[in-house]
Amino acid sequence: MRSLKLQIRVCTLLIFGCACLWASLAPRGAHGDNSLDQQLTSALASYGFTGRIESTVEARLGRPINQKLAAVGHLLYFDAILAIKQDNACAGCHSPTTGFADTQSIAIGIDSNGFVGPSRAGPRNRRRALTSINAAFYPKATWTMRFESLSGDPFDNSAGFRFPEPEGLTLSYFKLLLAASACISVTDRTALVGPAFVGDNDAIRAELASRVDGIKRYRKLFAKVYPEVGAGAPIKFDMIGNAIGEFMLTLVYANAPIDQFARGDSTAMSDDQKRGALLFFGKARCVECHAVSGKSNEMFSDFAGHVAAVPQLTPENTNAKFDGPGADEDYGLEQVTHNPDDRYKFRTSPLRNVGARVAFYHNGAFTRIKTAILHHLHVFESARNYDPRAEKIAKDLSRLGPIEPVLARVDPILATPIDLTDNELWQLTVFVRDGLLDDRAKIENLVLQKPAKVPSGLKPFFYEYTSSQHPAATGNCQQCHN
Repeated sequence: MRSLKLQIRVCTLLIFGCACLWASLAPRGAHGDNSLDQQLTSALASYGFTGRIESTVEARLGRPINQKLAAVGHLLYFDAILAIKQDNACAGCHSPTTGFADTQSIAIGIDSNGFVGPSRAGPRNRRRALTSINAAFYPKATWTMRFESLSGDPFDNSAGFRFPEPEGLTLSYFKLLLAASACISVTDRTALVGPAFVGDNDAIRAELASRVDGIKRYRKLFAKVYPEVGAGAPIKFDMIGNAIGEFMLTLVYANAPIDQFARGDSTAMSDDQKRGALLFFGKARCVECHAVSGKSNEMFSDFAGHVAAVPQLTPENTNAKFDGPGADEDYGLEQVTHNPDDRYKFRTSPLRNVGARVAFYHNGAFTRIKTAILHHLHVFESARNYDPRAEKIAKDLSRLGPIEPVLARVDPILATPIDLTDNELWQLTVFVRDGLLDDRAKIENLVLQKPAKVPSGLKPFFYEYTSSQHPAATGNCQQCHN
């Protein structure tokens, strides 16, 4: 008996000793620094960050999400029936393989080759497509903020929803900015329509509604939500807009490690992520534009326009009109306001789930999160020494527009360089890449949202992704073409 007790004591001491040794040799990024937890908790509290924004969706809607309507919107989102020439779809530019954002540095819309991913080809637009994830919380949409809830709340139409003319405020009867925005997105000549279609925006929407109305499966699905359709009334485009908006409500993925930490789980983030977060909210000054307070809805954007001096890329083959004497510039917000003071301004990109994307900024000039961050920290050096080959930018985007006129207008927030050590840069990168990434936004989960077929019967697009995006993939893109 004494021998057994001695063995138990020895084993206990060995286990305790191994645990202590592991703790002392734990790799960089391991959990367990209480002082870090206290500092980060204090920083988040100072900005009013709760990590609970996702749980507010239905309260702000004033109702549960209509799953039947969202299911119709899901199919429409992937269906080329909403492209006049049936050569694109919402998901063609907002792909589930890249966090429902663009697979390209600059979008390819109409006249695409049917691929969504590295092999996508066709004439390019002016900018890259934004992510649809969490767009429900955006009070201003698009890079130039052309879609806006004047109340500052995308769930509140009381002050109106403003769009470019000819719509103006006429779509303010929609309850959600998302739904109203769908009525504008389908009228984009470079993304879904093409220049040959004769007719205005109303004519485009009427044509698309007529097509959807002519498909029995869509009529059955809409009849489950709209009794008048079941009674024989035609499908109207307002119904389509509502369906797409409702689907996008299901794409609220705001349960990243930073949210879990804010709700009390100190193990949700690694120590490197926590240190990176402290840099984000402190020394690196990221939060000054990538805001989380107030009307930013914890989306890591102030939803305002800034000149970040991103190198200007000009496509060789484009269906868009570029600015400047060399037709190689993008004047950004000035195109909307016609105010020269707004030249080169673009809306601050929300950073949630940015780790799922493959390119950054309005034209995808950077394809690595680390170099995108470095550009913010050292704008002048980065812009003047930019090499599209280093970022592996597509060859047809290698022509650069002038950079000095852009640097002359750089936002004062970015004008003074911010020096970080290599270790600090790594920590900040890890936080932005991983600390803001909801597991549901990872490619292995989002690719499951692609329907096997759509009600129109049109051939589905080929969605590609590689092993570098998803470790479980073989690298054989053919496996993603189902």
